[in-house]
Amino acid sequence: MASSNARGVSRVLEKLENSVKEGNYYEAHQMYRTLYFRYLGQEKYNELLDMLYNGAVLFLDRNQHISGADLAILLVDVLVKSENGNCTEWIPKICKIFGKIDPSIPERDTFINSSIRWSAKNGSQGHPLLHQGIAQVYWNEKSYAQARHHFMYSKDGQSCAKLLIEIQTTQGYQGEIDLFIAQTVLQYLCLRNKNTANQTFSSYTKEHPRIRKSGPPYLLPLLNFLWFLLQTIESKKLTTFAVLCAQYEPSIKRDPCYVQYLDKIGQIFFGLKPPVQQGGGFFGNFLQSFLSGLDEDSDEEQLQTSASSSSSSSKMPKQLMHTEDLD
Repeated sequence: MASSNARGVSRVLEKLENSVKEGNYYEAHQMYRTLYFRYLGQEKYNELLDMLYNGAVLFLDRNQHISGADLAILLVDVLVKSENGNCTEWIPKICKIFGKIDPSIPERDTFINSSIRWSAKNGSQGHPLLHQGIAQVYWNEKSYAQARHHFMYSKDGQSCAKLLIEIQTTQGYQGEIDLFIAQTVLQYLCLRNKNTANQTFSSYTKEHPRIRKSGPPYLLPLLNFLWFLLQTIESKKLTTFAVLCAQYEPSIKRDPCYVQYLDKIGQIFFGLKPPVQQGGGFFGNFLQSFLSGLDEDSDEEQLQTSASSSSSSSKMPKQLMHTEDLD
């Protein structure tokens, strides 16, 4: 009986595919939707998923983007209803479909947004592999802003760095070389993704044609600050973080967002409380939050020790700790 049903399903799918190949798109699309409701009611999830995936690809390969996108949306709907969480199998297929849908089709956004929600677990922003695949599609289409956005939720620091280099060298100013990587590293850290932040920074500084260095000292103060910051997060030394931000204040002030990012980074990695607004300006309040909870005597000694070790025994010459000499 089971084999008979399988043969029946196979004949129906073959008929559907032939209808599409013969150009009977409307008729085939309606039949796909009819079978969707039938199989869904019978909880034939595996057969339904295969049918919708193959049908979506079939339509899209023949430039029937609306029909293909519609089946793709139904596909994600079945993944959700069947509680199928097999990301390893379905993320590559979802990204393949996404890359085939014309960017001008509104249903494309519906499809990929629902796919992200399906892949999200435990309050996440979506599976990193899915974001990585989406970013690659946008990158191929030269949709740089969207590609960068999705790389922020991936764990592919090397590709993100290559994207940033391409954007900076083709669309950015020479004086913005350090700004492109700074914003990305700080945002990764705000997302608690320090490993990808490190990977992105390392790849960017090694591969950018105007940097090409595997480590400090860098000619640009902001790059030195980022390198120190990543090391400080690993050491978890609050006083070093405070000294670092104070020493590189001119570089940090180049973008008002940096202070807000560093405020959040301080809370995430150093257990700081949000800074209390006082009369010293946002940056003054930010630095004050580092010192307010520390004992003055012991703190002064630690700050002197940290500053001395950072300037003499670190991997960087002393003068690079004073950004006013380089800006």
